[in-house]
Amino acid sequence: MRRVGHWIWIGFFAVLVLGRLTANAQSQPAWHEKRQLPSDLEIGGELVGLPPDSTRYITRQELLAIPQVSFTVDDAANFTGPTKISGVELEELVKRVGAPSHADMVIAICDDKYLAGYPSSYIEAHHPVLVLTVNGQSPEGWPKAAEDHTSDMSPYLISNPKFTPSFKVLAHEDEAEIPWGVVRIEFRDEKKVLEAIAPRGPHASLHEVQDGFQIAEQNCFRCHNAGPEGGGKSGISWEALAALAAGPSEHFASYVRAPLEQNPRAQMPGNPQYDDATLRALTIYFQTFASPTKP
Repeated sequence: MRRVGHWIWIGFFAVLVLGRLTANAQSQPAWHEKRQLPSDLEIGGELVGLPPDSTRYITRQELLAIPQVSFTVDDAANFTGPTKISGVELEELVKRVGAPSHADMVIAICDDKYLAGYPSSYIEAHHPVLVLTVNGQSPEGWPKAAEDHTSDMSPYLISNPKFTPSFKVLAHEDEAEIPWGVVRIEFRDEKKVLEAIAPRGPHASLHEVQDGFQIAEQNCFRCHNAGPEGGGKSGISWEALAALAAGPSEHFASYVRAPLEQNPRAQMPGNPQYDDATLRALTIYFQTFASPTKP
């Protein structure tokens, strides 16, 4: 009887475990090795059970099957007035996709190579959402981007239910990460990503350098790349910015504050709010890449 009871308990336990595994598998969207439709979202980076930097695809319908949140934004730069939004919280997407625990940074990459990084601190503070519908409409019914009234914001964009800045460094205040034209989401190790732009040399720990690092991480990293990391929209690398910072300091500061005055074809938005102390922090931060012996 003891042996019979023993095997009954083993069978019961096996059924219980199998049921949980099945439930977990059903709760996750399918990964596709190939794109099914242009609206499929690329996912990559660190994914459980796959080699690093693998790429898989999730269809829009599979994203719509994940629990949604809805809210109205009335102060988002992407829209011209109050707008109702529905979508999947990035926190929920991380759980559903099955990113490992060390993949604590979400990166959104747009069709023009603009990058928006979501460290764990940003996600916890602002709860960003991968938008699936705008005013109840799928992407073909979305309004054009408010910044030029002509650009198509599909296939995906990211918004925040309510954005309140959570930090300020000198004249740089925490900014909302609200990219549109999002085509790929990556789940990455935040520490490894930021190692690419961590200040170098004997002056790396200076307070001003660290201030510049924090500003550059949020502002410059969107469009400028350091090797394979960062955005590629500008086509100007971290090394090129470092070389500019190592030259006459007023030239670098003028470019950051009003780039169109230096280059009429510049796509970079100006930063007229940056005071001299903020520009100095950025300058000496970038100088740690060009000349480690020069603060």
